[in-house]
Amino acid sequence: MLIYTAIALFLLGALAGIVMATQIIAQNRRPNPLLAGIHGVLVASGLVLLIVAIVAGSTTPVVKVGLGFLLVAALFGFYLASLHISGRQHPTAAVVTHAALAVVGVLLLIGSVIIVV
Repeated sequence: MLIYTAIALFLLGALAGIVMATQIIAQNRRPNPLLAGIHGVLVASGLVLLIVAIVAGSTTPVVKVGLGFLLVAALFGFYLASLHISGRQHPTAAVVTHAALAVVGVLLLIGSVIIVV
């Protein structure tokens, strides 16, 4: 059940991430700070639930690989947040890399749930 909740939180966070990526890439402006905060809280909560599920031992190896991708995506997210706080523009390559890693991680989670069920 924790995996399902984590996936839901990641998907909600992805909605905020899509809006922010659009603001950065298409409109060439910094994203809304409130939206960035909501995105961060949602995905951080998803990461915590995912880690708890893995520690509880109720996951497959694919979930652990998905967590790995999401943790690297989180590192890129921290980098992007630091740029945001300092008022600097976000490099498009960093935004795309962050998003791609997160998408792969979440797809692995979804795939593990579909395969197990």
